[in-house]
Amino acid sequence: MPDVSDTAPDFTLPRDGGGEVTLSNLRGGTVVLFFYPRDDTPGCTKESIGFSEQLQSFADAGAQVFGISRDSIAKHDKFVAKHSLTTPLLSDEQSSVCEDYGVWVEKKMYGRTSMGIERSTFIIDAEGKIARVWRKVKVPGHVEEVLEAVQAL
Repeated sequence: MPDVSDTAPDFTLPRDGGGEVTLSNLRGGTVVLFFYPRDDTPGCTKESIGFSEQLQSFADAGAQVFGISRDSIAKHDKFVAKHSLTTPLLSDEQSSVCEDYGVWVEKKMYGRTSMGIERSTFIIDAEGKIARVWRKVKVPGHVEEVLEAVQAL
């Protein structure tokens, strides 16, 4: 499970709207990765809209933001269109990146245990090292907290 000052695990994932994103190609700038459980669920929708609303502020601070879930590109495209999202969404259908970042975990809900994505956010600095980590994220106020951390880098 990577932590602060570790080199961020590299990946190449497909993104909404077509194309791919390779983390190592983004070196030289700050990258924010937010992992979320599922497209179009209440918390995930609020979080994705929040990052989209602040995308220009992140760009002004020199950061690119990407959302990652196990949803397919087709689901991402519908989610983006439905909520006019501007944050690029990456598809990790095999959950390999989720596993590399330690966010694919056992969850308990209503007495049942299942595997799922633990809502988590990582800031990766220009050298490709993890600068900040939030795990078990609560959505209210989170985007603002991440933006402040990026601006403080």
